[in-house]
Amino acid sequence: MLIERAADSVRVWAPAKVNLFLEIRSKRPDGYHELSTLLVAVSLYDTLVFTERAGDVVLRCDSPDLATGPDNLVCRAADLLRRHTGCGRGALIELFKRIPMAAGLAGGSSDAAATLAGLNRLWGLGLPRSELAALSAHLGSDTAFFYATPAAWCLGRGERVTPLALARPLWFVLVSPPEGLSTAAVYGGVTVPDAPQTGDEIRRALAGGSAEEVGRHLHNRLQETAERLCPAVAAIRQRLTALNPAGALMSGSGSSLFALGRDRTEALRVARALRRDPGGLKIASVHLVRSCS
Repeated sequence: MLIERAADSVRVWAPAKVNLFLEIRSKRPDGYHELSTLLVAVSLYDTLVFTERAGDVVLRCDSPDLATGPDNLVCRAADLLRRHTGCGRGALIELFKRIPMAAGLAGGSSDAAATLAGLNRLWGLGLPRSELAALSAHLGSDTAFFYATPAAWCLGRGERVTPLALARPLWFVLVSPPEGLSTAAVYGGVTVPDAPQTGDEIRRALAGGSAEEVGRHLHNRLQETAERLCPAVAAIRQRLTALNPAGALMSGSGSSLFALGRDRTEALRVARALRRDPGGLKIASVHLVRSCS
């Protein structure tokens, strides 16, 4: 995430993520799934502006589809930080949404991580990054990742994070259908494999810097279930595959997908082709993005 301090406010740019690999390893006693996943932060950002005010924390959002009450992850992050530190100060948080919702791109988790970082700076709390990351694990499976960008290997529910280096930038085309998917519904329909994939090959490919090789090892155990629940996911995957990128995959629990370009030129070609001829598909958005530095 990117943070900028002004005279009376703090602005944070919260990135989206894609999963290059997602495997389900087991079902946990707490009802969640034990997973292993390779996450990469990408240059599609929500923007949050934090301004101090007397009283409580108030959230405003430019998207009428997003509830701004106490159950919103941004509000929960602010409440967690205030309880953790004993800080009684208030803030106005303005959220400008660009990351599609219910799309497997972790916009809510990224916004929550950005809220902890932004309010920590606004209120002068001085919490180190490691403490913010530990706090963020209480807010969602992907939230801690956003303190370990640009890439990380994540275990457990996603909260056990090992940062990874990118040998070179990766270019993606993000594609979102109009409909989202329920994370609970997708995970509820998945079958735990007898022999889960390890992800060793894609981690080696990432370290080697070949987008072609990374594309050969893309994997998402949730995709088959998501395609049953939302046929648009399967249709978009087929359209992306026909454009011959290095690879195409659904991100997280969907409904967004991505094409991985061998380089920027190829990703730009795929994005232009999809915008020019979506193949009769209903597509809500197409974004050309690169991995964050």
